[in-house]
Amino acid sequence: MGSILHLINIMKYKCIIFDCDGVLVDSEAISSSVLTEMANELGVTISQEEALENFTGKSLKYSLNYIENIFGKSLPSDFEYQFRIKSFEQFAKNLKPINGIHEVLNQLNVPFCVASSGPMEKIVRNLTTTKLIHYFEGKIFSSYEINSWKPEPHIFLHAAKKMGFDNTNCLIIEDSITGIEAAKKGGFDVIGFVNDNNKERFKNENIPICFSMNELSNLLK
Repeated sequence: MGSILHLINIMKYKCIIFDCDGVLVDSEAISSSVLTEMANELGVTISQEEALENFTGKSLKYSLNYIENIFGKSLPSDFEYQFRIKSFEQFAKNLKPINGIHEVLNQLNVPFCVASSGPMEKIVRNLTTTKLIHYFEGKIFSSYEINSWKPEPHIFLHAAKKMGFDNTNCLIIEDSITGIEAAKKGGFDVIGFVNDNNKERFKNENIPICFSMNELSNLLK
């Protein structure tokens, strides 16, 4: 995987669309930990590694269906509600912004927004907890608003339209294969944000990548 500087012309973009979990806020490990703990309490053995591999970038509905298939029956009726409560508690105590993201956002001189598969309440809570909310007031777009989730492209198309741009003018920043698939389906260019949890999955993706927000910051200047 080569340097992104040779693979993308940043000057052509008029809008940057950020994913939230794993790109703006370091939430994926927290969510996966809560979900695996709750599943294990039911007798469904799922490791943290398996959860990160299979749930990152996917809708909660997909993750719950995955657990149900192993469980062999329906999850308790309040499982999703309890997951939301417990994950919000952990986010409030332990959630951090992705290292360097404040610097990236401070230096951007084109419009930008966030487009996430998560519910609006979660996005707003997590951006508030990490002191990122002021960057995105009025520019937060959730799959729950349009009832379409990645890997379908509609959340990115919706965000671009609301921001006043078409897909060819927008650049997506994503950390999941699901999100990258959504971006490609929508005709967007996309940069993959690589971390320890996803680097193996990115090996076969023919897209520009970056390994840190410092690298992304240098590119976007």
